[in-house]
Amino acid sequence: MAQIDTPLTFNVRRRAPELISPAKPTPRELKPLSDIDDQDGLRFHIPGLQFYRSDPKMINKNPASVIREALAKVLVFYYPFAGRLKEGSARKLMVDCTGEGVLFIEAEADVTLKQFGDALQPPFPCLEELLYDVPGSSSVLDSPLLLIQVTKLLCGGFIFALRLNHTMSDAPGIVQFMTGLGEMAQGASRPSTLPVWQRELLFARDPPRVTCTHNEYIEVEDTKGTLIPLDDMAHRSFFFGPSEISALRRFVPSYLKKCSTFEVLTACLWRCRTIALQPDPEEEMRIICIVNARGKFNPPLPKGYYGNGFAFPVAISTAGDLSNKPLSHALELVMKAKSDVTEEYMRSIADLMVIKGRPHFTVVRSYLVSDVTHAGFDVVDFGWGKAAYGGPAKGGVGAIPGVASFYIPFTNHKGESGIVLPICLPSVAMDKFVKELDKMLAQDHNEQVLQEHKLLVLARL
Repeated sequence: MAQIDTPLTFNVRRRAPELISPAKPTPRELKPLSDIDDQDGLRFHIPGLQFYRSDPKMINKNPASVIREALAKVLVFYYPFAGRLKEGSARKLMVDCTGEGVLFIEAEADVTLKQFGDALQPPFPCLEELLYDVPGSSSVLDSPLLLIQVTKLLCGGFIFALRLNHTMSDAPGIVQFMTGLGEMAQGASRPSTLPVWQRELLFARDPPRVTCTHNEYIEVEDTKGTLIPLDDMAHRSFFFGPSEISALRRFVPSYLKKCSTFEVLTACLWRCRTIALQPDPEEEMRIICIVNARGKFNPPLPKGYYGNGFAFPVAISTAGDLSNKPLSHALELVMKAKSDVTEEYMRSIADLMVIKGRPHFTVVRSYLVSDVTHAGFDVVDFGWGKAAYGGPAKGGVGAIPGVASFYIPFTNHKGESGIVLPICLPSVAMDKFVKELDKMLAQDHNEQVLQEHKLLVLARL
């Protein structure tokens, strides 16, 4: 079930990085980001990877040349990506649409797709070679907003790697851009979904007023030094297919049966992770769920909107309750946090950002999960068909490594569709996490019912 770190190594030869600017002149203007976009917790670059198999009909095509040409064309429509971020008064971010371009690297590697193994899932070997951090390119302000590296493999397949300044787009937004890039790589004259800027839709109100409770932005003191130590981190991925999900669903009481797979998995992950980290039982543990709010607005955010349209609602419980109470305890808290996100909640966040100076979400004793199973990374097609893998390049990204996991769509070697989950934990905690998860997945049903009954009796005492 868990993937052990792979020892695969290979050489990557890169051409000099180049700036690709829009193929035609584009407007020179200053475009402010929304008050959801420019919060502190999104001011970083996020990596993604797409693996593509060789295709006999594309045998004479160089993927890097095809994508480079399409990139210049699609930037005519998405010209803010070719600009640079500036910061105005009160930390307000805006794009200076200079048309300078995005960074592009052509590369080749002496490895085949097959050598990566059947299970294409994070953590990927030699990631820093497949997505080269061009010196001086990774600051948030005055740097390229996108970096793309196309690495051709010996088998004729290739890897498309992308690094995005997260203030510009969320997962649906960047997938929309990549889909347009793929369409133009295949000869379209314009993207089928035209980009919509309209970041003013998520500006703060005048005057701003916080109307909801936002525990995700409350300042929490790290009194016990419980931020994860970063010197000995283990990265592993776990597969949850139909049998694993149904094993977890056995823990769900009948009154919570309507819960989603995301909610069950999140509750399980939160519980196992807490037990693995062994915090003081009185400490408050937090799980932050990324919730796509595009459809929560009336009317919904327009089709084509590629800014950030999500919230970070948080569920909070003491470590003791999480570890000792049944899974239903964590599950109810996760379901409640997700249901809090409404249009009013989003308006309240935008207002809070302006009032409080765009704070970072709380990372003390927090864990963040983001479901990209429906984002569509895997269906982006540059002419070589759908991706063999498409999605985040690793877990634990962001300002604080080790506090984020993505739920990524995945089909295993048996042909079962499920979710792959990259986890990043201190090595000692990782062993405990695996043990705890195995226990939940393997527990006999009768033993589990007995255990739940005992826990409920204890909870009432």
